[in-house]
Amino acid sequence: MTFGKFTYPFCYTPHPLIRKAADELIARIDSDPELKALFSEGKMLGVMLVKDKDGNVKVLNAFSGNVGGCSLVDGFVPPVLDLCDPEGHFRKEEFEISSINARIRELEAAGQPVDELKAERKRRSIALQGWIFDNAMVASADGDEKSIREVFAIRGIVPPGGTGDCAAPKLLNYANRNGFQPLAMGEFWYGASPRREIRHHGRFYPSCQGKCGPLLPWMMRGLDVEDSPLESAEAVLDIVFEDDAIIVVDKPSGVLAVPGRTAMKSLLELLEDHSGCQIHSCHRLDMDTSGLMVYAKSLSAKVDIEGQFAAREVRKSYIARLCPGADIPAKGRIELPLAPDWYDRPRQMVDSDEGKTAVTLFEKLGDTAEGFTDVRFTPLTGRTHQLRVHAAHPEGLGRPILGDRLYGGQVDVQGREGAVERLHLHAASLAFHHPVSHDIMEFGSDPDWMQDPTR
Repeated sequence: MTFGKFTYPFCYTPHPLIRKAADELIARIDSDPELKALFSEGKMLGVMLVKDKDGNVKVLNAFSGNVGGCSLVDGFVPPVLDLCDPEGHFRKEEFEISSINARIRELEAAGQPVDELKAERKRRSIALQGWIFDNAMVASADGDEKSIREVFAIRGIVPPGGTGDCAAPKLLNYANRNGFQPLAMGEFWYGASPRREIRHHGRFYPSCQGKCGPLLPWMMRGLDVEDSPLESAEAVLDIVFEDDAIIVVDKPSGVLAVPGRTAMKSLLELLEDHSGCQIHSCHRLDMDTSGLMVYAKSLSAKVDIEGQFAAREVRKSYIARLCPGADIPAKGRIELPLAPDWYDRPRQMVDSDEGKTAVTLFEKLGDTAEGFTDVRFTPLTGRTHQLRVHAAHPEGLGRPILGDRLYGGQVDVQGREGAVERLHLHAASLAFHHPVSHDIMEFGSDPDWMQDPTR
């Protein structure tokens, strides 16, 4: 098996040998009662293939954070900075802060003032977090070394708490410090799924943006890294309908609906090139979602159509292909509140306290011979990633959409090499009133994977 460029960690298809290494690590944990007890509550794990100085290929393992109050476990690379050492500065200062907390509770119960103690607690907590960022030193593949604070300062930002504790930076730091050549990497979930975040046992996930987004590119300096799929997609216009007021288009998967922070040309910009006039967006589809969208050629048309969306007068439905799993009902309703994962945008979480109501109707269309299930989704609200979360979350359908890198939908399709590259979610129908004539406009589109049974 050959290796190409090193894994782009924020959007990737795991190398077959990374999948094999992950399976072997899962089997090792499952067969060891002590390890299984440590990890069964749920933990993000990482595996990396490296070439040592003698040319031998080795597997490195890592886990995010700590387990059972420990950051050092046999068979796993060490942390960037050991915060679990009972004799270390962190544990000693943490004990002092905990003592202040206990004293505050005692004084509050007695009705005595605690302002000075709270100020001291805040000062020491901020200082301790700063100490972590100054003493957590990471190495780049080209031989440089900086503290996490210094790496983030390059972008003019401050690192959030927990930066450097994820599996990926641990793996890169260990490989870089020991003169290993990183070949491929992947992060996957082991154990029970948390309620808020969507994590499925054995499924791979991209590195987080908030903590690892600024850190990993600096650590990978000197490596030949895969190009970001987010930067390289090219769109082909498929115009379904066009007149003087609107354009209806069948958007390809992997293309931005409107301009974003990448160099990729968005569908809106391509439509402006095509029409020679200013085009206005009326609604959004995720970059990875394909299907029907309507754009406006004037501000008045935009306002009219947006008003129809806001009043929920627009009828739309989606077709999705779900990963294999437990059977689902013939039809039903999902209602789970959604909120952004602020440290890993654009990922969303289920949040009963801060989340906004999100409601989806679903209808089962049928099963494939490989165990996938096609469903029709009709969203009654329009939250970010609503259908993707409602499909994947255990309190929804519990089955991620095939090809969904963010929510655990990367699985192999029987008879095909590698993993599915695209998200199998397609905006299949769209109906609204024309902003000028007020006639009902109805459009339909079949997803490519239902036209090609091998997709």
